[in-house]
Amino acid sequence: MNYDVIVIGAGSSGLMASVSAGEAGANVLLLDKGDKLGRKLGISGGGRCNVTNAKELDELIKNIPGNGKYLHSALATFGNRQIIGFFEELGIRLKEEDNGRMFPVSDKAKTVVDALVGKVRSLGVHIRVNSPVDRVLYSDDRAVGVRLKSGESISAGSVIVAVGGKSVPHTGSTGDGYAWAEEAGHTITELFPTEVPLTSSASFIQSKELQGLSLRNVTLTVWNAKGKAVISHEGDMIFTHFGLSGPIALRCSQFVVKELRKNGGDVKATIDLKPDRTIDELYSETMAMCKDDSRKAVKNVLKGYYPERMLPLLFLKAGLREDVTYDNIPKQAWMELARVVKAFPIRINGTLSIEEAFVTGGGVHLKEIDPKTLQSKLMGGLYFCGEVLDIHGYTGGYNITAAFSTGYNAGKHAAETVRSILR
Repeated sequence: MNYDVIVIGAGSSGLMASVSAGEAGANVLLLDKGDKLGRKLGISGGGRCNVTNAKELDELIKNIPGNGKYLHSALATFGNRQIIGFFEELGIRLKEEDNGRMFPVSDKAKTVVDALVGKVRSLGVHIRVNSPVDRVLYSDDRAVGVRLKSGESISAGSVIVAVGGKSVPHTGSTGDGYAWAEEAGHTITELFPTEVPLTSSASFIQSKELQGLSLRNVTLTVWNAKGKAVISHEGDMIFTHFGLSGPIALRCSQFVVKELRKNGGDVKATIDLKPDRTIDELYSETMAMCKDDSRKAVKNVLKGYYPERMLPLLFLKAGLREDVTYDNIPKQAWMELARVVKAFPIRINGTLSIEEAFVTGGGVHLKEIDPKTLQSKLMGGLYFCGEVLDIHGYTGGYNITAAFSTGYNAGKHAAETVRSILR
């Protein structure tokens, strides 16, 4: 059977591409190599599915540091407001949480996946699971269909590649789309892990003395080889047996990867444990606290003020004895303690692998893709959407917004292109 549009990959972008192509009246085939639709969508947002982010457009794009500006055209057609409206029309009530994150009121990703798949089915889209694609077929500078690994060939007027990147491979994202893009003449920018935990060989990490310690409302800063701050993020993080994880560590990861590539070796990061205080304020406040409890060892006085498990390390780095009392506090070491608290150093030597990352950095080069239609500039009838493109954002609903937006536009234009050819 011939189809107007074949969509490869039933993740966020592929499902949305199937919806928009179906709404445009196209005869659509959705192929997925797995046995379940929307697998990555089903585990997103901690299993609650963070469907988008409610921030204004400029802020939304700022939170997609990996080529977010490219999305201006796509988001103008189908942005976060349209995504919210789309799900509410399907009967999915949404709620806004911290930092603009939008979740279903049910707090269950299954609600979102079921509604999206139900919409796809209602539009008459043909769905085939357990149908891995071997290659996209090209003829006379056009995509003309696909060949499955079973050997079956299926013809189509347009083909949409929506197979994701290489992160979270158990959901089916194993990088299949890059080879198909290269066969069409496309460039694949270097792939790297983003939104991924950081690794360190620091002695206090290797000894696991801080493992499991969570820090709230701290600032993590990444520095370049010249001592200039590259990026800072404020929020929560956690020490692990291998390094750092948690929201701000993940957000800093892509900048760590880029610095490691530039300079090799390792990268300096610092943690500001008290972002709302200056060094002088910390010095004065803690000195006053110790004066009020002058008989106590300063370590015991500061237990409720600084993270208790970090105190031995903070004292060591400041050259301060833990058993000292107020009357014997060395002023210079006390000032050094305040400085260490404002910039606790940790050398980062890498990240976990791209397979363990939440998001893939790099992908199909955007200069070769029309930002409005998501069609290849090199091969007619070939479209790309979602994480296979060189677009990556922070966690918090930004990547899924990019996936839904590019998917919607790819599906819409793929259907329109086929209709114009048939006229």
